[in-house]
Amino acid sequence: MRTSSRRSDRLWTMGWSALAAVVTAAGLVVAFSAEPGAQQTLAARRPQGFIAGVVESGKGREAGVWVIAETTETPTKLYKIVVTNDEGRFVLPELPNVTFDVWIRGYGLVDSKPVKGKPGQTLTLKVAAAGTPAEAAKVYPANYWYSLLEVPPKSEFPGKGNDVNGIPTTFQTQAQFMDQLKQGCQLCHQLGNQLTRSLSHMSHLGFKSSLEAWDHRVKTGQRGSEMDGVMRRLGPRGLKIYADWTDRIAAGAVPPVPERPKGTERNVVVTMWDWGTPTSYMHDEITTTKSNPRMNADGKVYAVDAAHGRHIFVDPYENSAGQVQIPTRDDPKTMQSRFPNKVLKPSNFWGEEIVHAGVSDPHNPMMDTKGRLWATTTVSQKAVPDWCKDGTLNKYAAYFPATSPSNRHASYYDPKTGKFELIYTCFGTHHLQFGTDPNEMLYFSGGGPTIPWVNTKVYDQTRDEKAAVGWCPTVVDTNGDGKITKPWNEPVGGGRSQNEGGGGGSIGKFDPKLDTRVNMGSYGIIVSPTDQSVWAASTSFPGRIVRLDIGKNAPETCISELYTIPEDQAQTHFGPRGIDVDKSGVVWMALSGSGGFASFDRRKCTVFKGPSVVDGQQCAAGWSFYPLTVGPNMKGTDTNADFHYYGWVDQFNTLGLGENTPIANGSGSDSLQVLNPRTREWITLRVPYPLGFYSRGMDGRIDDDKAGWKGRGLWANYGTNFLWHIEGGKGTTSKIVHFQLRPDPLAR
Repeated sequence: MRTSSRRSDRLWTMGWSALAAVVTAAGLVVAFSAEPGAQQTLAARRPQGFIAGVVESGKGREAGVWVIAETTETPTKLYKIVVTNDEGRFVLPELPNVTFDVWIRGYGLVDSKPVKGKPGQTLTLKVAAAGTPAEAAKVYPANYWYSLLEVPPKSEFPGKGNDVNGIPTTFQTQAQFMDQLKQGCQLCHQLGNQLTRSLSHMSHLGFKSSLEAWDHRVKTGQRGSEMDGVMRRLGPRGLKIYADWTDRIAAGAVPPVPERPKGTERNVVVTMWDWGTPTSYMHDEITTTKSNPRMNADGKVYAVDAAHGRHIFVDPYENSAGQVQIPTRDDPKTMQSRFPNKVLKPSNFWGEEIVHAGVSDPHNPMMDTKGRLWATTTVSQKAVPDWCKDGTLNKYAAYFPATSPSNRHASYYDPKTGKFELIYTCFGTHHLQFGTDPNEMLYFSGGGPTIPWVNTKVYDQTRDEKAAVGWCPTVVDTNGDGKITKPWNEPVGGGRSQNEGGGGGSIGKFDPKLDTRVNMGSYGIIVSPTDQSVWAASTSFPGRIVRLDIGKNAPETCISELYTIPEDQAQTHFGPRGIDVDKSGVVWMALSGSGGFASFDRRKCTVFKGPSVVDGQQCAAGWSFYPLTVGPNMKGTDTNADFHYYGWVDQFNTLGLGENTPIANGSGSDSLQVLNPRTREWITLRVPYPLGFYSRGMDGRIDDDKAGWKGRGLWANYGTNFLWHIEGGKGTTSKIVHFQLRPDPLAR
């Protein structure tokens, strides 16, 4: 069956449910062949070349396998990846006129040898079946291998202590232990990829046991102190289960077989570009502004290189990459990098070399409506300015003074002028999100006991950070009078740390006549488009979110609300990190600990104040849960093995599956995991090569409304701290990844 480009565009505009209905009703995969007279209007720089063909093995045509094309004939290395249809046919679209190496990867197969190809050619690609399950499993995603980790059974909790069963008494349940395994051990990199599931690269060191080898490996390199710290929190049992894991794999254990892409998953086109250096630590990327996906259309794609204090960029139409150094107020030579400047044990790859040393420490970029690139960066490491702590100089300092230097602040880079602005924030910053209000308020997580902000309109008018910066502590109305008044109940220990992190701690002596401050320690943050309220997520088990309304006269009018995952759900659904919101104001959280999504709809709540809100359990009706149902569970548990570093909501249909589509970073599964909330169906957008696609953030951009699927798509990047974990090993770089969804696998 063939159809015109007009028919394909019509299928694309139908969205998720309608497209699925058309394909199911017809019982066919629609093949697309654009007629010259029906070509869509495209951006002038978008290439139109394509390579078509078929994939065959000794068993016949191969459906649902990846066709991978890569070239070094562009200014930065370029990759294009598509999936074969039911008949084993493929089309690699939008190729520049250069020579590509084209080859096949698929579950159950051995990677084929590359064949040279250029746009305009039709190729027949031969591939062979894997000879053994172990040979086939070499290309399985990391989470499949990680699922073989044998977690202590529920019967061993609460932990009996390091000297009894090796599990600290702080772990009350298996779910809490799982949350630490998933979040504590995967915040920086995948677990289950070829490097982490093996000890063979350390065999020359002559360890007597795998337990001894693991005790060594978690102490290696610049980040050894962090890895060792997490392992110590897990107790002796943590080290043992990882040693047992690699022993069983070395003895021949293989994970379950993943499904090949099916249905809509076969329509995806993945385009990638190399960027950065072999030691870059790329965090989130950004292509446009959250409120307008057409901002910066056809423009450069940006990320921060935290390891070296830079903005990194790719021009996707010139296939070129570059970088911009981020300045600081202090002399960089006098500043200390956040990264350790020594190693506990020499790195297996870099020895004693210090590979991460940036002092501006950029973490997260965002773009405003003027196309400026904002980021959370270190501006100065000097003492806290007086205006941050002296109430006679600043009303926010009078209300809740800053008592110690913050770790990051704010900056922006204007690509039009090439200039930076540096803005000191009195409390720390981590992630950042803009509101849609006239002041284009910019809010930050990572503010310890507060949520800080910059009024960007005021800053543009005055260039005065003291006038533009504000903050409020998160205080809930537990005395029920409809406002926040001092004094209030304090968290145990005061809780005034300004470090980024998950927060936690309990309330000290609770007086119901007072309001109560919550030491939130926010991680993810988002602003609701319906009322400009600010929502932040905490990673403290099982997970909680806070809502801040700053009112008309902050800080006195600030008031917060706390919502905790309901107690009867907390052993199944836990670990929110990434947080976003849909157009209706429903908050969505990717659950890094348990997998899948949770959503919270405040419209279903009836209690907002009084003593009962102190623990956040007052609105169970507002919560909904969408467990991840694709991929394996951890061995001996009901918890999915995938890990979600963050999550995002496609408010404007930039992918093509409809507005308000939640998407989780499949940081452990080399994928983006797309949820249809109505059907609870998951679609996996896999990046099969190079293995190690560990993504943190993502966004979507519309470059050309008239170009159908070609004019829009999602963007994410390889965000692992350790690029030498990626397939290809030491010397490879991060990649920026563009996901586009065609109406069928042969659309070009």
